[in-house]
Amino acid sequence: MELGYDYPLYRPPSESNSLIFQVTLGCSFNKCSFCNMYRTKKYSERPWEEVKNEIDVISKLYPLTEKIFLADGDALNLATEKIIQILKYIREKFPNLERISCYAMPKNLLQKSSDELTLLNKEGLNMLYVGIETGHDVLLKKITKGATSQSIIEGCCRAKKSGFTLSCMIILGIGGKKYSVEHIKETARVVSEVSPKFLAALTLILEDGVYEEFMQKFGEPFEHLDDSSILDELEILVNGITPSSSIIFRANHASNVYSIGGNLPEDKDRMISLIRSLKQHPELLKPKVLRRF
Repeated sequence: MELGYDYPLYRPPSESNSLIFQVTLGCSFNKCSFCNMYRTKKYSERPWEEVKNEIDVISKLYPLTEKIFLADGDALNLATEKIIQILKYIREKFPNLERISCYAMPKNLLQKSSDELTLLNKEGLNMLYVGIETGHDVLLKKITKGATSQSIIEGCCRAKKSGFTLSCMIILGIGGKKYSVEHIKETARVVSEVSPKFLAALTLILEDGVYEEFMQKFGEPFEHLDDSSILDELEILVNGITPSSSIIFRANHASNVYSIGGNLPEDKDRMISLIRSLKQHPELLKPKVLRRF
């Protein structure tokens, strides 16, 4: 038996070898102007019996599973009691399990109390993937993120204090040419305050279905950045992050102009040197036809 997935199905790149259970469908917010992941779905929470039956069947086929990802985009929106029910049953059926993870929005993290988050972590939910996108409040409003820089910081710090490992994402180029400086400066500030264990930098690519909405909500002319300017943003970001603990940084998403990675702040100088070299050798950058968001 294969899982009866409701497509499209998304998971972070680092969950490529994980077993995926869809405990919710779609996204309860679904208003971010740059994201078309769940536009074809109406948010819903799957009945416990459906999820339980899938866990029962799949645990017999893959009993040695070590990593599980709870989809879709809003598993943490479930009532705490229901998440705990799912976590307990998963851990019972998969004795070799090392990690359970899911996406989380800042509003999810603030809607749960600190005690609830701590309890979820103790029950086996280890890692949360949080989209910061930008730390600039003007841009957060323009892209209808449903968060402020302060709510992002508060939500992420609350999750960290509750024991979660955080993997955060930011988007290069999302402020266009006009807001580029403020976008990167404020994003570096927010990332530094949060200091997640992992940080990924993506590059804005507006796909079919959201281009017109993004432009309309942005509220003023938007000028995309060229590859050189994207590398400028990446350099300023890497240079500007001053974390309280080491961050594993990656800019190796399919949307990026080049794959760059290292630890911050330990590898800051090496990464900046590579970025500056790439500016001098644009022929080394990934062809645009191979990039996707």
